[in-house]
Formats: sequence, structure tokens, C-alpha cells
Amino acid sequence: MSTSPAVPPLHHTPRDLAAWIVLLRDAEIPILAETAESLELLRANEDAVDANNLGEMIATDPLMTLKVLAYAASHRSSRLITDAETVTAALVLMGITPFFREFGPQPTVEDHLAAHPQALEGLQRVMRRAERAARYALGFAVHRLDRDAAVIHSAALLHDFAEMLLWLHVPELALQMRQRQVADHHLRSVAIQRELLNVELGDLEQALMHAWRLPELLQHITNDKRANDPQVLCVKLAVRLARHTADGWSDEAVPDDLCEIAALLNLSTEATLKLLHEYD
Repeated sequence: MSTSPAVPPLHHTPRDLAAWIVLLRDAEIPILAETAESLELLRANEDAVDANNLGEMIATDPLMTLKVLAYAASHRSSRLITDAETVTAALVLMGITPFFREFGPQPTVEDHLAAHPQALEGLQRVMRRAERAARYALGFAVHRLDRDAAVIHSAALLHDFAEMLLWLHVPELALQMRQRQVADHHLRSVAIQRELLNVELGDLEQALMHAWRLPELLQHITNDKRANDPQVLCVKLAVRLARHTADGWSDEAVPDDLCEIAALLNLSTEATLKLLHEYD
């Protein structure tokens, strides 16, 4: 996953979910240049690094988070009873020195998409949205005294990673999707996805998580189709709000988001709005 070359230019849209998995499962995943630079600074002073401060830094970058969790899952010892469900947990199991040995200097999204500035902007937009969604979801989980708050944060951060992979490896299709959504806000995202990709991104995401053997709890919490589960709802509502407020709080869908979040948190809409602004 971390050593394979980039996906070659796409001449035909994959016909189904299986074909998309073949295309993306082993593709290289670059990370933010800021993350790559921070890793090199920490590598130079490895003895002063611990799992907590390294994990906190990585957990601001959805793509590096994905790489670490996927690596930990594929190298999980059969003696372990539980999965590494957060980056920090993965680092504790892996060890700092082995981490730096396995994760050398990282390719960056800025270099990868240097020739595609629109794709880079689109990817950065999704990654910023993911980071905000993760903050919202963590806030919801803490408010609800959920013991899996850290996993809920990771789930929200990773919720849209399939869209990130599109911007990285099939930017033409990602740009078409974005243009369709901007042109008509009333078009359902899943309808555009089925038309242009032959799959829904949520299904692609779940299939990739399964292929990479990511922890079952993480797979469960990121699955919007299980929205009767409060943990899933924490993530789903956080992601939805981050999307609707990406350009400000004037989107017509925000009042409905507030009502649903207020119900989840057992608060008034006024108190909910105040809390959300504190998370921002």
C-alpha cells in the first residue's frame, strides 16, 4: 500500500466495485507535505518521541492516519486479542523505532498533484472537511460520555477517504463529480456517484476497509447504513455538518442538521449551535 506506484491514467471507468478495489487497493497513498515535514523533524529526534505526541500529529492527516491503521492491521500479531483502532494504539503496538523504519520519507499530495492544481484544491478541501468532521464527532462523543470517543474521531476523519483517493488517482472523475454537485445542489451525491463511478463511495470505502482488514469497530462506525447506532450517527451527522458548512453556515440544510444533532445530544438547538461554534 505504501510502496506501490501511482495508479496509471484511467482510460475506462471501472465497471463495478471489484474493479475499483483492484485499482485502488495497492495504490500509493501520499500525505500532506506538512505531515511529511513534521515526520522528518521527529525522526531526527526519535528518542524524544512518544506514541501520544506522534499519534496526535498524524491524526490531523486523514491519509497518513489511513496508512498507519492499514499497516497495523496487515501486520497484526495473531497473539493480540484486540485491534489497533486509533493511530496512537497502533504506534504503541508497533513501537516508535519500528514505525520510523517502516515509514521512511513520505510522498506528498502536493508533489503527486503538482500538474493538477484543481485536483489538489479539491483534495485539500475534502481533507479540511474531514478534520472538522472529526472534531465535531469527537465533541459529540465526549458530550455523550462515549468510551469509544477516540475511535469515533478516527472514523469521522476517515469517513470520506474514498473521495480523497479519487482526487489522488482519478482526478478527472472527481472533478466531474464536484462540478455536478456545484451545478445542482439538489442532486443526491449517491446518484452522481452511481452514474459517474458505477458504485457508491460508501460501498467502495467499506470494501477497501475490509480488504485492508481495518478494525471491525472502525468499519462499523463509518458505515452510514447503520445510522440507528448512536456512534454511527455521531459520525454521520458530524460529516454532514462539516460538508454543509464548508463555505459558511448559510446552507439551507444546516437547520435540519442542528435539529438532529440537538436530538442526539439531548440539547436545545440554541445550546447545540453554541457548542458547535466552540468546536470550531
